[in-house]
Amino acid sequence: MRSRLQILASQPRLALGALLTLLLAAGAVVGSGADFTASSANPSNTFAAGTLSIANSKEGVAVLTASDLRPGDAAEPGTVTIRNSGSLEGDFELKRDGVTNSDADHPLDEQLNLTVTDCGTTCGDGDDVEKYDDLPLADMPTIDLGTFAAGAERTYRFDVELSESAGNEYQGGSSTVEFDFDAS
Repeated sequence: MRSRLQILASQPRLALGALLTLLLAAGAVVGSGADFTASSANPSNTFAAGTLSIANSKEGVAVLTASDLRPGDAAEPGTVTIRNSGSLEGDFELKRDGVTNSDADHPLDEQLNLTVTDCGTTCGDGDDVEKYDDLPLADMPTIDLGTFAAGAERTYRFDVELSESAGNEYQGGSSTVEFDFDAS
């Protein structure tokens, strides 16, 4: 008598049919579970970085210039409006940079008394705050101007006076400085 394996081996179609029947039965057992499924999605999550930028009403030009000063003379004040033109609030500051003096032995910036006033929106309206008060330009530190909200602006007035104590050695001297407004 022949075994079932011998019969299946001699008839490949019969063997293939038996194998297919076994696979279908196994799939029915595994796939017939009564499990429920569900899903939920939150598409199109979008992220964008904000901006921090400065609009300067006198970008690229001097805020204040003066010539032919005598000891004790004050120059005409200069003003500049600084605006946070970005979408983020930022901490603003003012610093001096690139100071050059025509006479290294008698630097005029040591004799120029500078006052920087935060006028808010309008100078002279009673809410002005002096940020650097009648001190030598040469000694000016970085000045904290505070936090500006997005779109906020402030006007600053710059006043300079040649010190009354400036002697003859300062005659004809000149000083050039760059004022930089920075935000972070």
